[in-house]
Amino acid sequence: MSDTSSPLVVELHDVQFRWKADLPATLEISSLQIKHQEHLFIKGPSGCGKSTLLGLLTGINKAQQGQVTILGEDLTQLSPRQCDMFRADNIGYIFQQFNLLPYLSVIDNVTLPCQFSKVRKQQVTGDLKKTARELLDRLHLPKGLMDKPVIELSIGQQQRVAAARALIGQPKIIIADEPTSALDHDNRELFIELLMEQANQAGSTLIFVSHDPTLEKLFKRSIDLTTVNEAKVTL
Repeated sequence: MSDTSSPLVVELHDVQFRWKADLPATLEISSLQIKHQEHLFIKGPSGCGKSTLLGLLTGINKAQQGQVTILGEDLTQLSPRQCDMFRADNIGYIFQQFNLLPYLSVIDNVTLPCQFSKVRKQQVTGDLKKTARELLDRLHLPKGLMDKPVIELSIGQQQRVAAARALIGQPKIIIADEPTSALDHDNRELFIELLMEQANQAGSTLIFVSHDPTLEKLFKRSIDLTTVNEAKVTL
């Protein structure tokens, strides 16, 4: 698929976001576009607004000015409940701290998004738990761990569970917010390669955020948020 023919899944135009009306803007982005099935690396030092940007892309934060169009939907025009449903149906999120539920098994953690989204559940062909096991297997999680409480897994193993949870149900966008920060360099690269492979199989767009510039070489396109964000003050 060529760059010229790829539809856009993310379009930001003249966006401003501030935490309070009397505070300077945290983000000012005149234009940002991300194409379908693109793998984008967003870099920048801690505190430059990366997590705030992800909040805008997922509808957790709402811009006070401009348009935040995701998959053709302007999130600034949706209610909080509509944003929640849109996010559940269309976005798989890998959090920096994974946000797994420790009292659930590995399999139950992976299938959780399909309990909240009929759309993602319908996009699973066949048995849901079998699909979860196949996905975990492709992410190289040992079969003997799949029915264990997730709290018994190592950090690297929990990371694979978080990735499987984000990927199940073939969401159109995968967002990863510095999920490799607890891993050594070699394991970071291996995880990203596995994540890209699975995103390609699902036909998903991958947006990967990190302050680690050594990972940039794994991506075809990268942007430095400090050059895109025109705000004078960031938090």
